[in-house]
Amino acid sequence: MTQWVVLLIAMIAVCAVVLSVVVLRQRRIGDDDDPTETPDVIEYMVMMIGVVYAIVLGLAIAGVWEARGSAQADVLAEAQALHEVKARVQVYPADVRDKVRADVDGYARFVAEKEWPYMRDHGALSPQGTTLLDRIRTDVTQFDPKSDLGAQAYQPVVDEVAAVDQARTARGQSAGATMPGMVWFGLIGGGLVTVGLIFTLQIRRSARELLLAGLFSALIAFLLFLIWDLDAPFGSGMSVSADVFRSLL
Repeated sequence: MTQWVVLLIAMIAVCAVVLSVVVLRQRRIGDDDDPTETPDVIEYMVMMIGVVYAIVLGLAIAGVWEARGSAQADVLAEAQALHEVKARVQVYPADVRDKVRADVDGYARFVAEKEWPYMRDHGALSPQGTTLLDRIRTDVTQFDPKSDLGAQAYQPVVDEVAAVDQARTARGQSAGATMPGMVWFGLIGGGLVTVGLIFTLQIRRSARELLLAGLFSALIAFLLFLIWDLDAPFGSGMSVSADVFRSLL
């Protein structure tokens, strides 16, 4: 089941619940009920709570989107540093150059094919990926340059491997969820309160009022789903792609 099917089911379910409550509640209201008797203070409170909750939703969306962008930048930095390692070892002897490039390709292949699903399932980096990166570092640091070109390229290559390690560490810090559990409690609780306040306004069973109530509840469900999907930068929805590592191969 894809993320979009789950979203569609969630939105339909929320709309069905809200509309069912409205219809059932309307049946219990007597014919002498006057919807214009809603106190002004209730309308004011509903408006203020809706505004506050909209601000909270906006901040949450901005936070998870920024976290996703940061994770994407870390992935690009890691892939670019690996590319520089492969390019800068051009002046190394053939046996050393081929070994470094083979280890870089093995690391990139593992990250793209194995570590991405591992991060999605465990929220952390794979120990095997760390081992493969240590192998690259060993190849680079243990090389003893004999030529001037090799000596000039040695330190830049070591620096690029350090950049790979730094970007990998940052990627690992972004592998888990971004939003704390307390924030999720506030988002879900606020959504229930905001949708529940619809019933304080004495909504009737007219097509216009039912449509607005359904669209409003579906919008809340969509925004919460969007935050949940973006909360895991390496999840299965709108996640950061590993295509930059595949391009190295």
